[in-house]
Amino acid sequence: MDLLTTLVDKGLRRESPTREEALAVLATSDDDLLDVVAAAGKVRRRWFGRRVKLNYLVNLKSGLCPEDCSYCSQRLGSKAEILKYTWLKPEEASKAAAAGVAGGAKRVCIVASGRGPTDRDVDRVSQTIAAIKERNEGVEVCACLGLLSDGQAARLRAAGADAYNHNLNTSEATYGDITTTHTYADRVETVQQAQAAGLSACSGLIAGMGESDADLVDVVFALRELDPDSVPVNFLIPFEGTPLAKEWNLTPQRALRILAMVRFVCPDVEVRLAGGREVHLRTLQPLALHLANSIFLGDYLTSEGQAGKDDLAMIADAGFEVEGTDTTTLPEHRADALAGGGCGGHGGGGCGPCGDGDGGAEPAAQDGADASAAGAEGAAGTERVAGTEVAVGSASPAGPASQAGSAPQDGSESRAEVPAAAAVPAGEARTDLVAVRRRGAGTELPPNA
Repeated sequence: MDLLTTLVDKGLRRESPTREEALAVLATSDDDLLDVVAAAGKVRRRWFGRRVKLNYLVNLKSGLCPEDCSYCSQRLGSKAEILKYTWLKPEEASKAAAAGVAGGAKRVCIVASGRGPTDRDVDRVSQTIAAIKERNEGVEVCACLGLLSDGQAARLRAAGADAYNHNLNTSEATYGDITTTHTYADRVETVQQAQAAGLSACSGLIAGMGESDADLVDVVFALRELDPDSVPVNFLIPFEGTPLAKEWNLTPQRALRILAMVRFVCPDVEVRLAGGREVHLRTLQPLALHLANSIFLGDYLTSEGQAGKDDLAMIADAGFEVEGTDTTTLPEHRADALAGGGCGGHGGGGCGPCGDGDGGAEPAAQDGADASAAGAEGAAGTERVAGTEVAVGSASPAGPASQAGSAPQDGSESRAEVPAAAAVPAGEARTDLVAVRRRGAGTELPPNA
């Protein structure tokens, strides 16, 4: 297929495809799917080899959010039966992070619901970062705290944060249909503040919210222009109790095409397979490793993920390897640009996606080798679930979640089997595939790492 040959050639040169080419990837047929995956896989291997970076989420503060993001189980007015608790103490967060690190996670992502942090919150998170790094040598810490105020990014950087996550989520044209309590421009500004402070920017999207192909291409091209180092690709988890509960628009094949399009548009960027992969990719998850070079290990903020041990087995069985803390994730030209304060505006060093700097730089890899908005602090009704598992179906075909090296407590789980994929009448929700998180940080049950 001439399209794929062109896209591979462009990806190997870090050259942007056209909008028409990106749209054409999304329009390819299921018959051509393996060809699309193979082509995008060549670009992935050029810049990242066969390494898979593992990331682990720690939800510092769950639920009770004043924002109205339609996709979010923690939103204002959400009736989703999720855990709700106020700030974890630094030692609690550090202990939770250690479970992920023990499972192979290289980066710990600390997330707090809320519009954005107060200065007191930044102090609190700074103590948490210190506690995590003291206990886990070499681990990266990415903070995700919502919209930042002036000076807060620099304070987080000084405290030891390596990165900051704030997703664009959807196209600028449709953003107001998803969220009304803040703007698309607010999100862009926060990512730029993080970059200006020397933090590695992490910003991505959520697919499956009813958007068009053009919307998907718009947000991915906007991300390319913004130039984050990491692009998480989330697939909507339609929680009961949220406005998007019945938005089941994705098939495994479409999810793979979306990932391939992101890889072609962002060839040398860490593309992270994020929330919803178990729900929407299901048995095709291993194919996604040929497109994304980074995944989350274990559970997400408010939903259960695939068991950590099953993630590790999937990576090994697919012929990939877990990236160690002694390896630089980004290709050399991007890592050098980040160290020199480059990109994020193309101000210094070499710019990866736009092609400024040394276009022929060799990658660091050897070939062959959240989506959550936020919540009010200190609200009454903190909920800590102990010794019970209340699931809405099952989040993955892997069966009950388990912690590597630590078996779940007897009677702690009661989960339904995932039925074979079946036709779902229009407008009906697939609650059989969504499991609310009832373990890990904020509970007395061991984490799923």
